[in-house]
Amino acid sequence: MKLIIQIPCYNEADTLSLALAELPRKVQGFKKVEWLVIDDGSTDETIKIAKKCGVDHIVRHKKNQGLARAFMTGLQTCIEKGADVIVNTDADNQYNAKDIPSLTKPIVSGESDIVIGSRPITTIEHFSIAKKILQKIGSKVVQIASGTDIPDAPSGFRALSRNAARQIMVFNEYTYTLEVIIQAGQKNMAITSVPIRVNEDLRPSRLVKSIPSYIKKSIVTIARIFIVYRPFKFFMTIGSVFFISGLMVALRYLYYYLSNEGAGHVQSLILSSVLIGMGFQTILIAFVADIIAANRRLLEEIRGKM
Repeated sequence: MKLIIQIPCYNEADTLSLALAELPRKVQGFKKVEWLVIDDGSTDETIKIAKKCGVDHIVRHKKNQGLARAFMTGLQTCIEKGADVIVNTDADNQYNAKDIPSLTKPIVSGESDIVIGSRPITTIEHFSIAKKILQKIGSKVVQIASGTDIPDAPSGFRALSRNAARQIMVFNEYTYTLEVIIQAGQKNMAITSVPIRVNEDLRPSRLVKSIPSYIKKSIVTIARIFIVYRPFKFFMTIGSVFFISGLMVALRYLYYYLSNEGAGHVQSLILSSVLIGMGFQTILIAFVADIIAANRRLLEEIRGKM
């Protein structure tokens, strides 16, 4: 079996050599262990350092396309290079590479299709309180949307089987971490997590440029997760709120009308009509969105079999 360890990179010249120095060349269960660097349009010496450190495969984006695109490019390249198992890690050396055998073991034994490395979030000193809270909220949302019990959904340290990698298609340009788990859950893949260790913080997170920005992007990501992967429930809930609110306002108007006081409450009748109309249209959107989601799942299944 062949294992390929992929590292998405964007201007990682300062830390890449440290991360590569920790990567193993031998892992139990594999005859070959190769390294892949995905250069996401770096303007520094990332590629030069990768070559100097003996990276087996390098693929480059002509311009920066974001972490999620780099991750997907890596998966596709690993499949083309004949990988049986793929491990994804970061170029800032935040994950302890000695835990790679722990990630791959459940896949080699046939127990899992995807394994997520679970960090000790509460004890990581360089994580702010806000980030720790958002990490927990994000993981909880993913658990609800995917039907899994992964405790550290935002962790980028993960292993995928060849079959799982072929079925994954990330749409989010900000990050791939949450979406991969949700897709795995919806496709009934065997997904689990194992505890991992982390190293000292070498540089500020590229995804967390500031707490307000991180909160904003996290909220948008979480909202989009429900819209894309639970569209019927999302739109039906909103539509029902509008529709029921409209009915309540209509009943209020009907009460005053039967009490011969309806003339002074025409505004309630107008508001009721607007709310019921909005609710009805949103409920219709729920059905249309559900059909689109079903079509997307069919396309993903077809892609996985190609």
